[in-house]
Amino acid sequence: MNRRGFLISAVALPGATMFPEVLAQSGQQITHVDTRTGGALLRSSVVKAEGIQPEGAAPGAKAYVHFNGPTEQLAALASGLVTLEPGAQPHPPHRHPEEEIMIVGEGTGEFFLDGVATQVKTGDMVFAEANVLHGVKNTGETRMTFYFIKMMAKHT
Repeated sequence: MNRRGFLISAVALPGATMFPEVLAQSGQQITHVDTRTGGALLRSSVVKAEGIQPEGAAPGAKAYVHFNGPTEQLAALASGLVTLEPGAQPHPPHRHPEEEIMIVGEGTGEFFLDGVATQVKTGDMVFAEANVLHGVKNTGETRMTFYFIKMMAKHT
């Protein structure tokens, strides 16, 4: 059982919108990137966007993962970009143990942080602390792209 599976089974939360795995088990299509804590350490490198295959099953939402794994300093680091067509969201608001930074690269939308919705546009940035309920939806008329960086510290 992975860390997320443990959290799901160990913590009783109302509704399935808190954890993407519960949504996946319910048959809802989502686009979500789980950070990897195992495997070889990430090393300094360049990842070209044209070589990345999109991930995700949510209609109108595709994730492109550039880096995902542990580093010398972090238990987990995942980064990449997500494209959202008008009206799309990758998944309902959720929580996870990583901290996350999201930067709007193009378009407009709405980010949800702890129950508060905020309109965003190109150049805006969002920080979600670990285990804070958050989500995003494209509320504009054109594609929205946001970049994400998820980090989890090593516990010593």
